[in-house]
Amino acid sequence: MHLAKCLLSEFLGTAFLLATVVGSGALMHKIDGGNVALTVMGVALATGCVLLALINTFGSISAQFNPVVTLLSAVQKNLKWESVAPYIAVQIIGAIVGVLVANIMFEVQPFAMSSDARTGYGQWAGEIIATFGLVGTIIGCSRSKPDAVPTSVAAYVAGAIMFTSSTCFANPAVTISRMFTTTITGIRAVDVVPFIVFELIGAALAYGVFTWLFRDDKPIVPDTFVPGEKHLRLLANEPSDLIS
Repeated sequence: MHLAKCLLSEFLGTAFLLATVVGSGALMHKIDGGNVALTVMGVALATGCVLLALINTFGSISAQFNPVVTLLSAVQKNLKWESVAPYIAVQIIGAIVGVLVANIMFEVQPFAMSSDARTGYGQWAGEIIATFGLVGTIIGCSRSKPDAVPTSVAAYVAGAIMFTSSTCFANPAVTISRMFTTTITGIRAVDVVPFIVFELIGAALAYGVFTWLFRDDKPIVPDTFVPGEKHLRLLANEPSDLIS
């Protein structure tokens, strides 16, 4: 698959993902009557549904939308290392554009910096757990039931938004972009780097644990989350034009 198509898919998918997170948060917070739990539930539902749609829409091209998943694909040799930097760059740019669009839709300052503090060991533990579970879901489900990866990833993200203390950022592009909104979904710039560090720790721990659990199976973390002939070639470690 031509790299330009993959990069455009990553840009569009990540932009829509962040527009969903920030937009649903802004809308729900207007009507939650001070009950933030309702906003979190609304964000979880919207994010899970849209993420599933995005993975199924862009899956035949590229549907990672997350630098952690991109690094995982490169480590598993499903993505060339020279493609990693362009992938991550367009994911971050797409995420920022998605936040900008949500800000405009809900008539808040387009590029205002967030003042929402997200710090402390509870939040950091939440990011470790959220990212550990996301990477574990991708690795484990890819081996146990490959056709269910899109649904499983979307369901996990929706659930993790509600059960983790950090509300499951689990994505450096998401973390960076959300400092550019004054809505309830924002994060202070000073808290961004620690969040990303703990996301990477969670990803590394999950990679070690789940590759050990499935070490007798073939490494089949897909470059895109879509079943079918191309996906099955990836699972068999055969050449595929999905690998950019």
